[in-house]
Amino acid sequence: MSARSIATVSLSGSLDEKLRATASAGFDAVEIFENDLLSFNGSPRDVGKLCRDLGLEICAFQPFRDFEGMPEPQRTRNFARAERKFDLMQELGTDLLLVCSNISPSSLGGIDRAAADFRELGELAARCGLRIGFEALAWGRHVNDYRDAWEIVRRADHASIGIILDSFHALAPSFPTNAIRSIPADKIFLVQLADAPKLGLDVLSWSRHFRCFPGQGDLPVADFMEAVRTTGYSGPLSLEIFNDQFRAGSAVRTATDGLRSLILLEDQLAQSSPHAPATRLPAKARSRGVASSNSRSAKPRPTIWPRCFASSVFAGPGPIAARTSSAGRKATSNSSSIASRMALPMRTTSRTAPAYVPSRSTSMTPARP
Repeated sequence: MSARSIATVSLSGSLDEKLRATASAGFDAVEIFENDLLSFNGSPRDVGKLCRDLGLEICAFQPFRDFEGMPEPQRTRNFARAERKFDLMQELGTDLLLVCSNISPSSLGGIDRAAADFRELGELAARCGLRIGFEALAWGRHVNDYRDAWEIVRRADHASIGIILDSFHALAPSFPTNAIRSIPADKIFLVQLADAPKLGLDVLSWSRHFRCFPGQGDLPVADFMEAVRTTGYSGPLSLEIFNDQFRAGSAVRTATDGLRSLILLEDQLAQSSPHAPATRLPAKARSRGVASSNSRSAKPRPTIWPRCFASSVFAGPGPIAARTSSAGRKATSNSSSIASRMALPMRTTSRTAPAYVPSRSTSMTPARP
């Protein structure tokens, strides 16, 4: 089973609160966002130790922006910046850096140009025992389709360079997912999952504010995962949810809901698998309430009177029972049978009038004893 992960950007609170919520919900791993790390009152080494103490693996550090296709001198600066990130990652204890496609107006297009940049970056990463994952943003300037990202990774042809697949970036622009099936499993370094409701927004605003957990929106996330499964990928499945309400709510509750969504998605995939067991659990029964149509012929249940009602009404010749002596005797007899059915002891009462007798007047002052 793939490790279940969530990105820290999905949750509210400080970084340590997010990590504790992630662990308490039952996740196996976490993606660390750079902004969360920068605002944390501690070092990357402290974050790594906290994750290990909580039983969490750091499956990725992100994001590394505006890398490929830059002219000089920005290109040289980018490689120097990447080496500093490598030092930070080693302190954290993670081996994967997420590089998202360039959105800078200064970037230059070209598949081969980008592939050459990633090949050189792969050499630097390999010296440190690290890996680089390339993700196509749906609003990337030159690379906005996962199929182009995969072609760049393929041409880079380096063991330390792979692709990161994000369900939102593939499904929101309505890209076909069949091409995922042709990607070798060992070149998929991470799979990120997010759903979203259908909205008439630009894809950037849609992504940054209205993502939700799988199954909560309108995107065919199960179809995306079905394509991923056919590759043989067995790495982490990570929730990356940008949602204003999630970031304003309880981190523990959001993390718990996120884990449930992953489990539900896994169950759906298991049921559609050709290797799924022949016998499955029956469908959830529909509740019809207590008086269902199936219970019409059932033996009627005896009426159970409240104890206080039985003892006060049928106890003796009070204001109600004393109207006729025969009615009083009949009521007393009934009270005995009801009390026996209730299996509760009857209150012993005097046959004299109770101390408090409401009168017909407006005065509610109790009678003196």
